[in-house]
Amino acid sequence: MLFFVATIQPLRPNSTRSKSEILYGAENAVRRGVYFMSNVKERMDISFDHRAPSIVIELEAYKNGYMDIRKRGGKIRALTEITKDNLQYCKELMKIVDELRHLDGVKGGLAVSETEYMATTVLQEAKPLTQVIYSNVNEVVEQGQYFFDTIWSKGIPAKHRIKEIEEGVVHYETRIIENSNEIIKEIGRLIESSNQLSTCLTVGGMQYSYNHFVQIKKKLVDKQKKGKHKGIRYISTINNKDDDLKLAKIFLDMGIQLRHLKNLPPMSFGVSDKEIAVTIESMEDGKVIQSLLLSNEPFYVKHFTSIFEDLWKKGVDVVERIMDIEKGIDLADIEVIPNSARAQEIYLNIVKSATEEILLIFPTIHAFIRQEKIGVIELLKEGVKERNVKVRILVPTSTLIEQKIQQLQQNYSDNIDFRYIEQMPDTKATILVVDRKVSLVMELRDDSKTTFFEAIGLSTYSNSKAGVLSYVAIFENLWVQTELYEQLKKANEQLKVHDKMQHEFINVAAHELRNPIQPILGLSQILRSKKEDTGIQERLLDVIIRNAKRLQKLTEDILDVTRIESQSLHLNKEQFKVGEMLLTAIADSGTQVKDGYKDDNIKFELDIKEDILVEADRNRVNQVISNLLNNAIKFTKQEGIISMKAEKKDNEVIISVKDNGRGIDPQIIPRLFTKFATKSDTGTGLGLFISKSIVEAQGGRIRVEK
Repeated sequence: MLFFVATIQPLRPNSTRSKSEILYGAENAVRRGVYFMSNVKERMDISFDHRAPSIVIELEAYKNGYMDIRKRGGKIRALTEITKDNLQYCKELMKIVDELRHLDGVKGGLAVSETEYMATTVLQEAKPLTQVIYSNVNEVVEQGQYFFDTIWSKGIPAKHRIKEIEEGVVHYETRIIENSNEIIKEIGRLIESSNQLSTCLTVGGMQYSYNHFVQIKKKLVDKQKKGKHKGIRYISTINNKDDDLKLAKIFLDMGIQLRHLKNLPPMSFGVSDKEIAVTIESMEDGKVIQSLLLSNEPFYVKHFTSIFEDLWKKGVDVVERIMDIEKGIDLADIEVIPNSARAQEIYLNIVKSATEEILLIFPTIHAFIRQEKIGVIELLKEGVKERNVKVRILVPTSTLIEQKIQQLQQNYSDNIDFRYIEQMPDTKATILVVDRKVSLVMELRDDSKTTFFEAIGLSTYSNSKAGVLSYVAIFENLWVQTELYEQLKKANEQLKVHDKMQHEFINVAAHELRNPIQPILGLSQILRSKKEDTGIQERLLDVIIRNAKRLQKLTEDILDVTRIESQSLHLNKEQFKVGEMLLTAIADSGTQVKDGYKDDNIKFELDIKEDILVEADRNRVNQVISNLLNNAIKFTKQEGIISMKAEKKDNEVIISVKDNGRGIDPQIIPRLFTKFATKSDTGTGLGLFISKSIVEAQGGRIRVEK
């Protein structure tokens, strides 16, 4: 707001008298306001606080002045704060001005025309001005116009603000309050309007809260008991002071939840479900807050709620804290150590102080070696020998580390235990926990350095119970994981040995089966060619030959499965005609029928419209087709038909085999192309598994259709 000293400007030759003055009293103020409006020719820009719309509408002299300006063709722009209370007045005001805008927190008022300026600092509801500042000095008018244009640009159209109010739309704002009484009023309003309240208070904050807001909070606790409020939570630092303990007990008795945290952020804040209030000022020794940030922006509410929840999780229940203070237990201490020499000193002292247990995690091999150099391993030995300390260490493995560990465990195997972990590229800290009471975390600055001083960066010492037990939990989880990993590793090694033995056995067995088959087949066929009678001898020879062929097929299948699983199935690709290969496969299958494999009269059909040339392993493709045909023969009824079709589509050759047998059992279809998938009384269930592997090895696909 602008203030002026009343001055009288001397008359200038050939000009209107310029002057600035202050007028007191409602009558003088109204008269000057009416005079000001009567001089407006082109425009009047006016701003006033939320009380003024009622004055303009209810005071006839002002209302008529506005209407006269409009009748003369003048334009009026008005700026005010539109609230629920003045909403109806603002709607009436919109009828007598050209444009009305809303701006939060408008104070006092000013009016400026093309030649004159007026301002006030005091307004009262439905009452005219009691004093005004008036000036027609050009420089003052220009300055007033500049100020109005500045705040006008920040305003929003009145119709938008009115719609927000009528539809219940929240108007978001963030503002700074710099009046101690106003701050107390606003904090009280925030507390009273809350449905839940979370407050973080630095030193002196609890006393400030008690002095100014204890009665409001008692009301909220009563509402909470009736289920109309979600409760109040405080987090603060409860030191060993009578005032702190007294206030903590008072708030607890009231029903407020309270936790202690030593290291709070350097600010006090309260957050409700709708608003936040924040100050960075100290309230120690009864100081009053002079500056407060207040906001209902959802982003700020969410942000400070998140901060509070994180602090709340880290806090200690105040009942436990009070008991510790009353018992004289030392406060938890957390120290950030930027100096590596100081870190080494603390490190060695902590290890020396161990009476029960030492837990160590080395993130790298170099970390272990560096700390051996500064004497840590020797101190561990002393702890074991002199105080019977139990030591457990997690460290990445290497030949050098394993040698050092073996040397240690020769003499200290009962008290020193090691487990190996993977070197952790993302974990750059050595962690030490002693007696589950203190911890030291040493960050690696440069793992390539050979000395402790060069390699270590920041270190953090703590005897905070929650913090230390967190590191214990991390250690124990890693310890269990390494045990499970070792067990899994051994199981995998055993499985590999078993698989190797199985494959070797199958390979040997298949070859041993193959050796006697050839002479059986060969000699049986020679014998049949030299048979002297055509009776029983021929039938017996047929049985021998047929079963020898089945044994030969089984042997070949076992060998193929072994080759597939060991990824040693070799393909000999060549160009051949599909039609010729299919005719050969049909002829062989026809021989199978004639040779007594099946007594039924089965008809074969082949549909191929062109001579298709492919490049593949002919023998293996023939093996697949023969397997499909043999399966079809096995399940085809008497007088059945097995049809084959070959066609070329989109650079692919599609070969299909179809029969009119009973079909495939639906239960077996999902695993049809896996090993041992069969519902037949004969056969091993290996044929389709081998066929699928052969087809896919040549870039093809095989599938079944109902």
